[in-house]
Amino acid sequence: MQSQPLFGKGWKMSERTAEGYDISAVEQWVAENVPELTPPFEWERQEGGHSNLTYRLKDQAGKLAVIRRPPQGELLPKAHDMSREWALISSLGATGFPVPAAYSFCESNEVTGAWFYVMGHVEGRPLHNAQQTLDWVPEDQRVTLAHSLIDTLADLHVLNPDKIGLGELGKKEGYVARQLKTWYRSWTASIEPAQYDDVRAHDLHHYFVDNIPEQGMARIVHGDYGFHNCLVNANSTVAAVVDWELASLGDPLADLGYTLNMFPESQADVDADPEMSTSLPGFPPRSALAARYAERTGRILDKLDYYRGFNYWKRAGIIHGVYARYMAGQKSTDGVDLGGLPKAIDRSLELAQQAVARLGAK
Repeated sequence: MQSQPLFGKGWKMSERTAEGYDISAVEQWVAENVPELTPPFEWERQEGGHSNLTYRLKDQAGKLAVIRRPPQGELLPKAHDMSREWALISSLGATGFPVPAAYSFCESNEVTGAWFYVMGHVEGRPLHNAQQTLDWVPEDQRVTLAHSLIDTLADLHVLNPDKIGLGELGKKEGYVARQLKTWYRSWTASIEPAQYDDVRAHDLHHYFVDNIPEQGMARIVHGDYGFHNCLVNANSTVAAVVDWELASLGDPLADLGYTLNMFPESQADVDADPEMSTSLPGFPPRSALAARYAERTGRILDKLDYYRGFNYWKRAGIIHGVYARYMAGQKSTDGVDLGGLPKAIDRSLELAQQAVARLGAK
């Protein structure tokens, strides 16, 4: 049976466009599948999200929601997997973990050319740099914010994925080993187009492969957890964690090491990266946040420098790959500080070496 048109003949709205979306078809689908919302919508593009096409929707009652689908064009296998993101927010939301409300998921390409899902809108802002922190988070609330960030990560890592329906999210064992393989392959493949290599990348890879800590029980690993992927509310707490497309099952301490690398321990750390969102006064030092995580989870962090060093090495590999694409002419260099990328690679490898040296000194 063919659906009746959603809007009457007299309905008119100024021209609306949304990349990747057939607006009328999507709104018809929402009308039939999302009782929380009343189309038609105002559509507003949201930036970020690793190139997924994300729009904020405002319905006829003024209620806000968010719709998300993969970018257009041919995609790599497993890239931009909407079903994984949907599984995560729907399962985590049921536990009370702070994620947007999961409204409905469309696993048909017929509506708008790709799978998509609709979720609730959460009031809050991500923090990408020091200026945003300065504008949005008063100095006397920065301890509260840092504690909320770490406590939320700890709460994620105490969840048993098997008990909340996420036990099949990915392979449970060998998380760090898989990451090392992936990013070392990226480094070696990028050497020629980047015209850049560094013996430290190879030496560190060998060290990390030979010294992988025992993983323990697999937990949900966000993969990119920090203020840039959290919505911070007016009370300076984490209102929601977003952008789950890199999430997997694996070693939670890899997540922790990544997040702690974003916090300074000393003024020298601040001076080395003054634009970081945590570089302003008022934040607790990295060591205090690590201790808080350990107390909340009961985990022993004697190998924390391994995970911190591994994440610095991985960051070097990511930047190296980006630099290779610029050097090969695959990305426009307009407005890009191309000379700053090798410096960032060098700094990341230096920090990885320092972490390894601390391990050797213990």
